[in-house]
Amino acid sequence: MKLVDPEAPFFRPLWVRVLCVVLPLAWAGVEFWFASPFWGMIFAAAGLYLGFALFVRRPGG
Repeated sequence: MKLVDPEAPFFRPLWVRVLCVVLPLAWAGVEFWFASPFWGMIFAAAGLYLGFALFVRRPGG
């Protein structure tokens, strides 16, 4: 079972994939800034996973 399907039509445009990676990473920065390391790690992990799934592991990408 895939958590994120990089083949989905939603992820076809590059700007959508970039936004889906940048937003959780930016929010992780906000959480770390306000001294919430637990939530910062959660959002950082989500952003890193999305980056891996949508850019590294993606077929043809």
